Amino acid sequence: MGKYIVLLCFTIASALHLPAQSMDEKIAHAMNSSDWFALDTLYRTMPKDSIHPFLEIFSRCLLGNRLNRPDISIPAFQELLNTQSENLDLANLVSTAYMFGSDLSRVGCNAEAASMINAILSSAKQYLDSVSISGLSATADRYAALAAYKPYQVEFAPDSLAFIPFSMVPVGPADNGALLMHLQNCSINGSEADITFDTGAGTNMISIEMAEKYNLIPLDNTVITVKGVADRDGYIAIAKELRLGDITVRDVPFTVISLSSDSEEADKYIDCFNIVVGSELMLQLKDVTVDFINRNIAVPAIAPSRTDCAPNMCFSSTMNLLTLGSVLGTPMMMCLDSGDASFGSLDNAFFEANKEYITTHASRDSIRQAGIGGIIITECYTVPDMPVSMGNHIVTPAGLVVKLADNSIIGGYGCTIGVKTMMLYGKMHFNLVDFVLTTEPAVVSTR
Repeated sequence: MGKYIVLLCFTIASALHLPAQSMDEKIAHAMNSSDWFALDTLYRTMPKDSIHPFLEIFSRCLLGNRLNRPDISIPAFQELLNTQSENLDLANLVSTAYMFGSDLSRVGCNAEAASMINAILSSAKQYLDSVSISGLSATADRYAALAAYKPYQVEFAPDSLAFIPFSMVPVGPADNGALLMHLQNCSINGSEADITFDTGAGTNMISIEMAEKYNLIPLDNTVITVKGVADRDGYIAIAKELRLGDITVRDVPFTVISLSSDSEEADKYIDCFNIVVGSELMLQLKDVTVDFINRNIAVPAIAPSRTDCAPNMCFSSTMNLLTLGSVLGTPMMMCLDSGDASFGSLDNAFFEANKEYITTHASRDSIRQAGIGGIIITECYTVPDMPVSMGNHIVTPAGLVVKLADNSIIGGYGCTIGVKTMMLYGKMHFNLVDFVLTTEPAVVSTR
């Protein structure tokens, strides 16, 4: 399934003329390699006056943006633009505008996000290329349109713990055993709705037909591109009321796109994604426990307070939720994607690092992946019983796909964990305040 993508990129270049201090070099390296956990550790432990002023401020910007700490990043971005603009080249200035805007929008400050981006455009337009200008203008227009609403007003039933029941629904040919999570007891604008829960989707999505059926309010000047097998443009529309089990959410933004393609086979899969809620909604709920044993999602009415515990989740460059884990003992960043109806897949870099094990434990294969715009056929190995570690527990999926070519639609990470692997855990707890994932085994030993 294609995911909502706004690509953020930056490079801390030698043009900063940093003094030859090992700490500054370590911080710059962590930034350039997108190692947010290393950057977080460095920033926590080193004296702030020993860091180059630009790197000190930019560290707060990036840590706040990638570790979901907008209360830290928003003032840091403002300070960066006010005091360090001379150290931002054009690429970093554009990335800063996108990141600052996304953090402002995440806390409901859409008018401020639109104003900030337009101010940057006004001051730098003569130096920017047409692609940058078009992307920033479209982003500012979306925030301006959203400013007329108050997205994600969350209301709970009287109980302190809300539940959203779900079922596991087969998709595609029966012999594939593919499954998706469909939420139950749901409605949109008062009408019953069949909604897919996709942790790998960075935005809520709905087909054009479903948007019309449920009377979503389209927002003018809100062009947005969804990356899939092929790119597809859509627009933003508002659901005035979304009910999910015991939770009601008002003014919910959805990306409206055409899900049809030139492939009848692909359309059979994509039809299961007519309505999707994803990680954008999870972030607003703050604390989410997916219970695969009792088939419900639990959300406390009172969000947890932030602690000093080290995170093991972060955003990718495409703003997908990632967690740190390992496969076959190889540490890696993983995208937890319940919209992937399989066990999951790993990229060609994993194959090259573990070639001997893979070629002796599996046979050459190929897979057909359906997504927005058609089907991708990928040469691969389907490797059984490779241990997967996440949240301090290990499971052994029956068959992870290891790709032999880099034709994946994902970016910024080398591993996608599908819902069939997620189901091997009894519970997965997403603390989206501390950005910590914990897991529980499906069967707890009494020995």
